[in-house]
Amino acid sequence: MRRRAGVIAALVPLALLVPLPAAASTGTCASLPVAAPAGATVESVTAVHRPGGTVTFPDGPLGPVPPVSDVPSYCEFTVTVSHPGAGDHVHTTVDLPDNGWNGRFEALGGSAYAAGDFAGDSLVRAVKDGYATGTTDAGLPGNPLDASWGLKTDGTIDQGLLTDFAYRSEHDLAVVGKDVTARFYGHAASYSYWNGCSTGGRQGYAEAQRYPDDFDGILASAPAVHWGQFAVATLWPAVVMNQEHDILPSCELDAFTKAATDQCAGPDGLIDQPELCGFDPRKLVGQRITCDGKEITISARDADVVRKIWDGPTDEHGHRLWGGLPKGASFAGIAGTQVAPDGSLTAPGFIVAADWVQTFLLHQKTFDVSTITYARFAALFRQSVAQYDNVIGTADPDLSGFRAAGGKLITTVGTADQLIPTNGLFDYRRQVDRIFGGTQRVDAFYRLFVVPGGFHCVGGAGALPTDPLGALVNWVEHGKAPDTLPAANATGAVTRDICRYPKVSRYLGHGDPATASSYRCV
Repeated sequence: MRRRAGVIAALVPLALLVPLPAAASTGTCASLPVAAPAGATVESVTAVHRPGGTVTFPDGPLGPVPPVSDVPSYCEFTVTVSHPGAGDHVHTTVDLPDNGWNGRFEALGGSAYAAGDFAGDSLVRAVKDGYATGTTDAGLPGNPLDASWGLKTDGTIDQGLLTDFAYRSEHDLAVVGKDVTARFYGHAASYSYWNGCSTGGRQGYAEAQRYPDDFDGILASAPAVHWGQFAVATLWPAVVMNQEHDILPSCELDAFTKAATDQCAGPDGLIDQPELCGFDPRKLVGQRITCDGKEITISARDADVVRKIWDGPTDEHGHRLWGGLPKGASFAGIAGTQVAPDGSLTAPGFIVAADWVQTFLLHQKTFDVSTITYARFAALFRQSVAQYDNVIGTADPDLSGFRAAGGKLITTVGTADQLIPTNGLFDYRRQVDRIFGGTQRVDAFYRLFVVPGGFHCVGGAGALPTDPLGALVNWVEHGKAPDTLPAANATGAVTRDICRYPKVSRYLGHGDPATASSYRCV
């Protein structure tokens, strides 16, 4: 299927290409036989018919989930599989619209420690858009902020569930999802896609590296491609503040972000290359600001804490281990501080990183991460990489199998990503470029787009890509590789064409800074 679209595009003008015809189910919404993925056993298959209309959801672990309206009726399959010796029960959910199927299958990734669409709204939105769609829980509870599943009752690592979370369940989702789709509609999906951000982005890279035939196109945004490094490195801000005995209030941290932005932002007010921002936090030493009704003076020690957070973690000898928080990104993500009941400030640490250290490195869920010294931090960083990189690292730059299969990969990442340091992704892309002989050759199957001012996965001070999945579909099915991604803010008042890495957007020197036509990629 993958090579077919390229052949068609070469023979038929793009203007003559039409969307895949909408299709309806040829069967009923009832349990059906499902082929087990290799190395797995199907335990059960259930089917429930959903009426569609306006679909509401309970509040998720991250807050309220907005309803989705105008949803067609659909059949929801739940396929439970297990892997011999793992003691797991992995649930794959596949939703299929009764009518208007666009002929495609879309698999959805997860977030933090949830392997799939824990809220359910992404599945319903995909159904509304005409996709047969699926997600997996990897046999986990589904709370993205809880990694307690990683430990067995005897205190050892649950290697089976870790393998499911790292890569196995994503492959099972591809196999089961496409099989259920084919049986329900009477023929296979014409194309299959992966769509995920953060953990979902990491999962997309795992698919491209380990199972290059699973998907025709992969949209993998803000990916934690170096999980072993990222999951410890993002604890660094808390380690710095606790070790320096200088925990800064949120309003003071915001003052440093604003000062860096004022110095390094372009005419649109955004920092598009944080690594080139030369703002020195010592410029604010002595400045008085008001925080929670109190006036404080920024000290040299405060500036040094901020500098260390921006520079990123180092080992006990001062050698750089990983990248830090990008200048211009909010400290509230991995460097957030809190007011304790007694009124004192605390730096509890990024919850994803704290969970990783407590569960997978120390096997002590109650361990107080605020006690971690610089030396112990460096040891934990090295332990994490040595112990888990080959399981969950997803940083193998050899994408030869994916390229040979005809796959296409698009990644977007924001310059103000407040949760995952962006240096890991850029390092990975440079490694891929070296293997394949340069950016131009890699761009034939893998394109990276950097969003000025974009936050982690959602939100940002500028314009965000409006339809990256549509750009991927157009590339896979019509052979039209995106040179830029159209972007806009929530109101549409700010527009931008997001440049293809390593190009950056530059203001022409005239025109409205809020309009895409006032910029060019250089």
